Amino acid sequence: MRPFNPLFIPEVFFEVLPFLRVTVLMLAGSLFFGSLLGFILARAKVSGRKASRFIADAYIAVMRCTPPIVLLFIVYYGLPELLLSTAGVNINNIDKGIFVLVTYTLLYGATLSEIMRASYESIDKGQWEAAVSIGLSPFQAFYRIMLPQAAAVALPNLCNVIINLMKDGALAFTIGLIDIMGRGSLIISRNFGAYALETYLALALIYWGLTLIFEKSFSILEKSFSRGKKSLAE
Repeated sequence: MRPFNPLFIPEVFFEVLPFLRVTVLMLAGSLFFGSLLGFILARAKVSGRKASRFIADAYIAVMRCTPPIVLLFIVYYGLPELLLSTAGVNINNIDKGIFVLVTYTLLYGATLSEIMRASYESIDKGQWEAAVSIGLSPFQAFYRIMLPQAAAVALPNLCNVIINLMKDGALAFTIGLIDIMGRGSLIISRNFGAYALETYLALALIYWGLTLIFEKSFSILEKSFSRGKKSLAE
């Protein structure tokens, strides 16, 4: 067994760093498509229609009970088989990143929908009615009055979702996606299991750095929204 070698940490750090692009792209893509799905689900829940509310509630409940790695394997192994047997479409050769995007879009769309719904419902609807009564269209009232306030309420939870999505995204290496975690696993395999601790510490440094960046960015956004609220109050 090799002794711990701290000098190997920066070596691994700079070797896996170029693959950070893949990690960030998967995070951004999952967040974008998850937000679209979340908006659809949130709209279904606040629409007042029993059928749409029931479907949205059932979907959210199922996603909440499904571990990320289980859903990832279902999508990666099950979706190609389903499409091949039902439609004769073979998707086994498409990029593994597509399966990752589908998985985390389905999973985090449910979480984002609840954040959107709760943020929207926390704002007094009388403001929307007052905006419409003075001549704004329903869309303008929502976009100019309701949305900025709802966004301010959603920011803390949204930051937590992004951080959790980033951490869950590390599971993508289990299906062969070469992001920073996948590259780290290859480095460990290349060294026949040696320097595993040093490799994981280098990966942890990258994830810690990303987490600090997200937390700082959202902290600045929250302060900006808070200043806007104080100005309106004055």
